[in-house]
Amino acid sequence: MNTKINQLLEYALKNGMIEKYDYDYSANLLIDLFGIQEFKREEVEDCSVYEILDFMLDYAVEKGMIQDTVTEKDLLDTRIMNCVMPRPSEVVHTFKSLYSMNPKDATDYFYKLSIDSNYIRKSRIDKNISFAHFCKYGDIQITINLSKPEKDPKEIAKAKNAVSTSYPACLLCKENVGFAGNLNHPARQTHRIIPLDLNGHTYNLQYSPYVYYNEHCIVFNSEHTPMKMDRSTFEHLFAFIDKFPHYMIGSNADLPIVGGSILSHDHYQGGRHHFPMEDAKVVKSYTYKDVQVDILYWPLSTLRLTSKSKENVLDLATKIFETWCTYSDESLDIIANESGVRHNTVTPIVRKKDGKYQMDVVLRNNRTTEEYPLGIFHPHSEHHHIKKENIGLIEVMGLAILPARLKTELEQIKLCLSGKADFDSYPELEKHKDWYEYLKTYSYSNVDAFMEMEVTKKFVSVLENAGVYKMDDEGMDGFSRFVKTLW
Repeated sequence: MNTKINQLLEYALKNGMIEKYDYDYSANLLIDLFGIQEFKREEVEDCSVYEILDFMLDYAVEKGMIQDTVTEKDLLDTRIMNCVMPRPSEVVHTFKSLYSMNPKDATDYFYKLSIDSNYIRKSRIDKNISFAHFCKYGDIQITINLSKPEKDPKEIAKAKNAVSTSYPACLLCKENVGFAGNLNHPARQTHRIIPLDLNGHTYNLQYSPYVYYNEHCIVFNSEHTPMKMDRSTFEHLFAFIDKFPHYMIGSNADLPIVGGSILSHDHYQGGRHHFPMEDAKVVKSYTYKDVQVDILYWPLSTLRLTSKSKENVLDLATKIFETWCTYSDESLDIIANESGVRHNTVTPIVRKKDGKYQMDVVLRNNRTTEEYPLGIFHPHSEHHHIKKENIGLIEVMGLAILPARLKTELEQIKLCLSGKADFDSYPELEKHKDWYEYLKTYSYSNVDAFMEMEVTKKFVSVLENAGVYKMDDEGMDGFSRFVKTLW
């Protein structure tokens, strides 16, 4: 353990997490954490932080400090890394100093710190399955997310008995910074945030611990207040882009079914990633004032606004949103309100492109019917074996976040297709039965490539389900009717 503590301290020094004046302080925190009576400084070789943490966690299990579960190990390894973390104020000061020279240098520093500290568990994220395949809309990106560890039954049972509290109010609240965590709430001692002024309102920048794409950041309101879509939302997105022009940013819709997983806390998501949506072809173009308005060839109904004038884009985006909120087309199942309940909203995405402001406004509707109890414009039941969850901001842009169960299930299906296993011997594959019968009708030379393409096709179908105007003559006529109401 003496060697591993030395290696962790050297790792922290090398990566700028602590300075030489912090060495003894950090060493003493680690000595206290593990209840060690003696410690000496020694020359050590570089070692992977994951190897160091694995050793320390095994030691803690052996000494009875924790049980051998994923959750308890995650709580402890975060506590360990907190011993070599800079204070929140130090991170803010460093970020601001770098930002004054170059915004990209500031985000590079902050993102690296998030990885070096194991706040972003890169060793897990690297195990995610990712691929891209071309379809009629472009190169669609698929990920099977393995970075969120699944709890075993014993952990779930233990978590049910844990004391429930309302602090922090949710996973996005600023009070998570430094929070020790518990069986129902992840540890956040290594969590750091950067305060931002967005058009006179206080928000905070953090990185997602699960980084679904490059530099996946979250920008959240300092107050625990619900998601709300209006002009101020758009103004916040543009204010962020002005501060960080090398990033894109967007917001989930503010209604259930078409919104994200957290509607209770106002937040946006951004990062440095090229999404398939950016390359979407243009079906039809208009000009309004000096704003170019494009209807995109994209499974979700999207208007792209491009102009050098931020105000003109803001004005038109606001007009689109407010018009859409009261717009109905019953021939296409689009009804704006029922019994005073609003069904229409948008998913906005903002970026800078070739010196101009560019905003994609995606039209959404969350109506349900007896035929579609989970949503008319939501993944339909025949696709739930692949994707049942909401189609949120990230997926709107063409990046699928598919459940971890598919890693095993797809491998099992491939074995069955190759004649190496019996489909009926896998009860968990029952939900895939209709799809499997369809897959058996095809011939292919490479089962891996074939399955990747078929999963991509499924995801594209899911996105098409979520589009309020379909990419056919009837849908495009309906889309054109709506656009004509804007001017």
